[in-house]
Amino acid sequence: MAREVSESCVDSLLTEIVSSYCTRLYANKPELAARRIEAIGYQVGHQLCERYTMERPRFTDHLEAIKFLCKDFWSELFKKQIDNLKTNHRGTFVLQDNKFRWLSRVSADPSAETSSAAPDTTSMLLYFPCGIIRGALSTLGIPCAVSADISNLPACSFVIRIKV
Repeated sequence: MAREVSESCVDSLLTEIVSSYCTRLYANKPELAARRIEAIGYQVGHQLCERYTMERPRFTDHLEAIKFLCKDFWSELFKKQIDNLKTNHRGTFVLQDNKFRWLSRVSADPSAETSSAAPDTTSMLLYFPCGIIRGALSTLGIPCAVSADISNLPACSFVIRIKV
């Protein structure tokens, strides 16, 4: 039987990690907080990918690995596949999730923001899934850089650039 964690527990944990790193541990160093949050995501992605690919043959190319990430890996994490995958066939991939679960509770109303730090907190939330993606691809032997872009909440795009 598969072990699962409640969605609300994961949401609360992620929110608390971001809050702790941004307001208490590294309040004056947002770049360091971002790196630490991304590093935690990297470890999570690495371990999850090891678990999910344990009984699979190695992927033969980058596109095959990215498709695994978009379909199987994302389905295990978020119970849905990535909505759209685009590539320039030169090592850049854009993964679009139109209803990214971890942004579903973030306010899109500027009047609801209580401080100027609110948009920064939203962007800080995305370092964790960027780390998950980078860790998963690293496990598959694909060194890359991952960034995220919020176009229209809760939609989110992840840009993966393969390092040559």
